[in-house]
Amino acid sequence: QVQLVESGGGLVQPGGSLRLSCAASGSIFSIYAMDWYRQAPGKQRELVAGSSSGTGIRYVASVKDRFTLSRDNAKRTVYLQMNSLKPEDTAVYYCRMVIGSREYWGQGTQVTVSS
Repeated sequence: QVQLVESGGGLVQPGGSLRLSCAASGSIFSIYAMDWYRQAPGKQRELVAGSSSGTGIRYVASVKDRFTLSRDNAKRTVYLQMNSLKPEDTAVYYCRMVIGSREYWGQGTQVTVSS
């Protein structure tokens, strides 16, 4: 059984930074994708940053140059460094991994940007 556990969310002032982590555990052979999504109240879940095998890292335009996705394949962990946070970044952030032929989601972590 594969599980994804997220950490690192919280309350931060505008202009601040947070680092999210998502670690996978269980029977894992190959991880093909590691992504971060977010869902704000009343909005659809959107891809924030994605990393797939054989492709580069892609970002939604609204976070480019502020957020950075990184991977530690040995630790089966994906990170999202978020800088220069804005109130519109407030959302529940979810990690997603494609492992083998299945996709898995983390439980979500709340990020609130407010003064």
